Amino acid sequence: MAIGYWLPATGSVRAKFTCIDENRSWMNSSLTDKDLPAAQIQAPQWTALEFERLVLDAKPKVAVFDCDGTLWSGDAGRGFMDWSLEQGLVSRSTADWIDNRHRAYRAGKVSEEAICGEMVQIYAGLRDEELRAAASRYFNEFVRPRIFPELASLVAALRQAGTELWAVSSTNRWVIEEGVREFGIAPNRILAADVQVANGVITDQLIDVPTDEGKARALRCVGLDRPDAVFGNSIHDLAMLELAQHPFPVNPSPALIAAAAQRGWGYFRPATADVLQAAVDGEGPVS
Repeated sequence: MAIGYWLPATGSVRAKFTCIDENRSWMNSSLTDKDLPAAQIQAPQWTALEFERLVLDAKPKVAVFDCDGTLWSGDAGRGFMDWSLEQGLVSRSTADWIDNRHRAYRAGKVSEEAICGEMVQIYAGLRDEELRAAASRYFNEFVRPRIFPELASLVAALRQAGTELWAVSSTNRWVIEEGVREFGIAPNRILAADVQVANGVITDQLIDVPTDEGKARALRCVGLDRPDAVFGNSIHDLAMLELAQHPFPVNPSPALIAAAAQRGWGYFRPATADVLQAAVDGEGPVS
């Protein structure tokens, strides 16, 4: 098994985006702890039947899904990183470096975009086919059991109705491609954290890191300026939810519940999800 060895010489390599979006009107929303219960009351919670009916009655031609926390519970990107370090896919020095970077990220000292890019770049030097095999093994063992049945059923109904399905995620492409395959989302309709591959070998040259405003930008870059339906679970999905004709918060974090309440949106909580989704990484405390 090859071992990836990657450390940034002078900071992380930035993605060179080929599509520039200067219409950045989205801003983070926040809420104090004492206001959170009121926000939850103001944002109506749909039952599974109501949620499915709202989506299918909208007859979306295009539907866009976040993945982690939306199609399945948990953070598959963070999980895969931790698992791959335990499996020895990268060198010890690289493992120690990314662990320290992620601690800094959780402390608010590293941006969401930066850490998501670095969590892909650490595999530079490995063969693409090796990462694909690792992602398949990880997803099947640890993530597949956490797929939300209501979302699997809904996506199947949309696919049967002829809806064009897209996935947008800040998790690496290897895991996302594996995860959404059974949902019927084609690789060319996946916008995920990605790096260039040269002659079958992974490089550290970022292609894109869709998160926060970057998710909306990525959608605009493929011509989806106003998708019919968008589904997301955290504040990092707010920008693309605001693009949608029909925004559908799913398993929302406290910050997204607050944003939904402010905008008059409802939300859906899958039966197997926590009663109240904790703040996701990068949102920080609700304040």
